[in-house]
Amino acid sequence: MKNRLFLYLPLLPGWLFAQGTSATKTTRKSVAQSTIALAGKELVTPTFQLTQQAALRMHQQVLAQAAALQKNVTFAVVDASGQTILLIKGDGVGPHNTEAARRKAFTALSTKTSSLVLGRNAKANPDAQNLAHLPELLLLGGGVPLWYQGQVIGAVGVAGGGGPAQDDLLAKAAALPEAGITVHI
Repeated sequence: MKNRLFLYLPLLPGWLFAQGTSATKTTRKSVAQSTIALAGKELVTPTFQLTQQAALRMHQQVLAQAAALQKNVTFAVVDASGQTILLIKGDGVGPHNTEAARRKAFTALSTKTSSLVLGRNAKANPDAQNLAHLPELLLLGGGVPLWYQGQVIGAVGVAGGGGPAQDDLLAKAAALPEAGITVHI
């Protein structure tokens, strides 16, 4: 009986609507949530989206840090799905740095690890050296994942700052701790 009831529960919201009842969106939502709860598994999880406003604030912070070091850099931000939401090439920065910044951000997002740490680990570990041959990954410092409430919500990439360690330092300046966005777990 329990299994049979479970089979009919997904049909309940449609049936209520078809019967012309006064089922509100809230009621239908509750029934749908009950169906998911009865299944004993989560089928949908909430996610946090990085906004363009946050990306622009991060850029301003990195730009200020780079100016203090007398550097111009290219800066990229990707969201949790790996899509570029901000990419700004610094004045006088070589054109190859545009793609490098984006790939560093994607690398940090994909691996949930700083691209500098990942590159060093791959070099030291023969089993991980093949990561350098994946087309989207770039194992150079300058990419860091962005964390919010224990979830990776995106990543930043910096290129053109004078080397991998310098790019990594600048990328870490993108953190917005007052908003709960960090570059470390």
